[in-house]
Amino acid sequence: QAQLVESGGGLVQPGGSLTLSCEASGFTFSTYNMKWYRQGLGKQRELVARISTDGNDIYYRDSVRGRFTISRDNAKNMLYLQMVSLNPEDTAEYVCNAGRGLTYTTSLDYWGQGTQVTVSS
Repeated sequence: QAQLVESGGGLVQPGGSLTLSCEASGFTFSTYNMKWYRQGLGKQRELVARISTDGNDIYYRDSVRGRFTISRDNAKNMLYLQMVSLNPEDTAEYVCNAGRGLTYTTSLDYWGQGTQVTVSS
């Protein structure tokens, strides 16, 4: 059974840092493109970053580029999101996604349950 489990969220002050992790199991992680999405309260879900199977194709949304770093370790079946210089607008539930598509999602994608990131003083 495929599973994605996120961890690393929490409460952090503006300007602080967090690293999110997503542990994959039950499928061949190295053959799936991975994405981090987030959804703030009352907001639509948005793509934060994505990384190709081999890690060579990476995309960030404009608002996080230069502050967030997505990475993966195929040997450990792990996806990461390093976040620095956090601001209140980054407050959201962060969810990892695994899919065959790099630039799109399908009903066959796997989704985690999410981890909450709250940026507040």
